Amino acid sequence: MKAYDVVALGELLIDFTTVQADGDGYPTMAAHPGGAPGNFLAALAKYGNTTAFLGKVGADAFGDLLVGTLKKANIDTSGIVRDSGAFTTMAFVTLDDHGERSFSFARKPGADTMLRPEELDFSMLDGAKVFHFGSLSLTDEPARTATERAVDYAKRQRKLITFDPNLREHLWQNLNEAKSQMLWGLRWAHVAKLSDREVEFLFGCAPEEGADRLLEEFGIRLAMVTLGADGCILKNRTASFRGRPPKVTALDTTGAGDIFGGSAVHMLLELGKDPGTLNAEELERVGRFAMAAASLSTTQPGGISSVPERSAVEKLMRIEEAR
Repeated sequence: MKAYDVVALGELLIDFTTVQADGDGYPTMAAHPGGAPGNFLAALAKYGNTTAFLGKVGADAFGDLLVGTLKKANIDTSGIVRDSGAFTTMAFVTLDDHGERSFSFARKPGADTMLRPEELDFSMLDGAKVFHFGSLSLTDEPARTATERAVDYAKRQRKLITFDPNLREHLWQNLNEAKSQMLWGLRWAHVAKLSDREVEFLFGCAPEEGADRLLEEFGIRLAMVTLGADGCILKNRTASFRGRPPKVTALDTTGAGDIFGGSAVHMLLELGKDPGTLNAEELERVGRFAMAAASLSTTQPGGISSVPERSAVEKLMRIEEAR
């Protein structure tokens, strides 16, 4: 049995990000590897954790590129299945003047949604400390059932389970179903990372109240709520941290939330404690590292390809502390 720090299940896709537009507004786009769980694992692997991916891509050129990219990032790809009957999912990302994104997806179906329960290598979860999943593998069958089986298996094996709802409205048949599945994921998780927008969608409340609801109503051990340029909130039952991110010039925010999540889980593993027992100083350490990593990632295009070196993250943290 091979040991991993983190195994993640979910979507791998190609992000096509706008580089420029012609006079009629048609964009020229650059292809980047992406998918929230892949971005999440890329941060962990960058900072020295052993990681593996469970999922499916097409038996096509983009599938080849994605598997190759994960291998290059030191992510174990032996749990990735190839599908000759569906294309690798593609996301077309357009950006506004502040680097904020809007998405259009080619996923009808995408290979990631076609992952079947019997294609999962559950033995990879046996050696894992943490199992991570998101909501995009819950949008369609058979990937939804595969995700449910993996989450149940991880729970029975007493793994730490982390969850990112990662709302993408256009990938759901209706938003009531999206809400139902996202709440289902939260009921199984020990650590959850939500954006302020996802808190508003699920609970209709402010971020602080949302973090409290995660702790009290869902039994989450550590709630992490990202606030974009306003920073983050980290909260467990005994301590909390709220901080603002370092100032950078954002080029592309794609994957920043995922990189925040992966960087935070890296710090949780480094601390080696139950997330529900971290004190305020430890939560601050987690939050500041994750914010610095996510902030730096926005200065480069793409998701997986934008994870910064640890030395750069620590340098930025020192600069912020000196201010």
